[in-house]
Amino acid sequence: MHHHAYLWTGPKFRFDQEALRRPPHPEPPPPGSRPELIQRYREVAAEFPASDLPPLETAYWLVKPREFVRGTWPTPAAAAAWLSEQLAAFRARFTSEAHRDARHLAALTASATDRLTSGGDSSYGFYLERPAYLSLALVTCTPNRARPDLPCPLDR
Repeated sequence: MHHHAYLWTGPKFRFDQEALRRPPHPEPPPPGSRPELIQRYREVAAEFPASDLPPLETAYWLVKPREFVRGTWPTPAAAAAWLSEQLAAFRARFTSEAHRDARHLAALTASATDRLTSGGDSSYGFYLERPAYLSLALVTCTPNRARPDLPCPLDR
């Protein structure tokens, strides 16, 4: 087992494009469906795996291109250390004063360590100024507890 890190930051309006953050339904629309429904399914099926937007379900980061992986570690503690570094680096840009509190950030890191240790994933999001959004995720891989069928991005 190992853990991959993902980071996305960008305009809040782009983060809000939820259709691009969901994987396509496993079954395409049935024959005879409306052409716009078929076209939309094709767009989502093509765009979701390639989009850098954070998926709604954290485990789906694993289907994204391997170049989106910001780091890989064999232990939860090492992965959580990366998270702590990112939180410190973005801390001054958080719009919420409570999110800038060092004790709060330490608690998030500890929580991520616990979740990774138990085989889970950890994902956090923060509003930044402008308005922008920051998404940080740590995903347990090989296997992922929530989605054991998803392959490791480093194996592709």
